Amino acid sequence: MMYQWNLTIPELTGDTPRRAYVYVPHSHEKDPGRRYPVLYMFDGHNVFFDDHATYGKSWGMGAYLDYTDTDLIVAAVECNHSPEGGRLREYSPFTFDDPALGHIEGRGGETMDWYVNVFKPEIDRRFPTLPDRAHTFIGGSSMGGLMSLYAALEYNEVFSKAAALSPSVWCAPDQTAEMIRKASIRRDTVIYMDYGSKEMKFRKNMARHYGRTAALLMEKGVYLTSRIVPGGEHCEASWERQIPYFMSTLFYDP
Repeated sequence: MMYQWNLTIPELTGDTPRRAYVYVPHSHEKDPGRRYPVLYMFDGHNVFFDDHATYGKSWGMGAYLDYTDTDLIVAAVECNHSPEGGRLREYSPFTFDDPALGHIEGRGGETMDWYVNVFKPEIDRRFPTLPDRAHTFIGGSSMGGLMSLYAALEYNEVFSKAAALSPSVWCAPDQTAEMIRKASIRRDTVIYMDYGSKEMKFRKNMARHYGRTAALLMEKGVYLTSRIVPGGEHCEASWERQIPYFMSTLFYDP
C-alpha cells in the first residue's frame, strides 16, 4: 500500500510543498495489529515511481518489496529541487567548496533534525511502525548516501542501520574522516556501503576516499558490508539492482 501527501519543511524551504511517500506491506491488511521496521530514505521522488523520478527511472522499491513480501515500511521525502544548489545544501553535512559547484553551505544537520524530530514522529503516529532504534534504518544514494552515513554516525541513538549507495564522500573527504573518528556509536551499528566501478572515474581520488571511509568505519567497530559494484553506474537503474544486497544487510541481526 502506498500513501502520498504534501508537506513542508519550514526550517529549510518555508511553505514550499514537497511530496512524502510511505510504503506499508500488504500483510498489514490481513494482520492490522502487526508492526514493522522502517527504512527512511532520501530523494523520495526517485524511490518508487518512474513517472516521478528526475530522470524517468526510479529504484522500483515498491515493486521489489511486493515481489519479495518484505515486511518493511519505507518512508521517503522528495528533495529540494531548487536549481541554486538546494539539494546539495540540504544533503550535505558539511560546508565545502568545489570548482564546479562553487560554495556549498551544508545544511545536513538541519535536514536530519527535521527527519528525527518532525518526520519520524509523524510516521510513528500514523503508521504501524516499530519505532525503537533497533528497527529504524536510513538509506540513500549519492549525496543521500553521504547523509545516510552521517545519520548513522551522528544520530546513532535513532538509527541502528544504514544503506549508503554511491556516497558522495568526495565532497568533503577530510571532514567525513574526522566525523567517523569522533563518532560515538553503539557496537551493534550496521552499515551497507557501495560504489560502482564505472562511476569511480568521475571524481578524483575516489577509490582512495572510499577506501579510507570503509577502513575508518571498520576501525570504529561498525558491522560493515562494503562493495565495489562491477559495472555499477551513478544512476537509479544501478542502485535498483543493489536492493537485494543492502536489504540483506539491513536485516542482519548482530
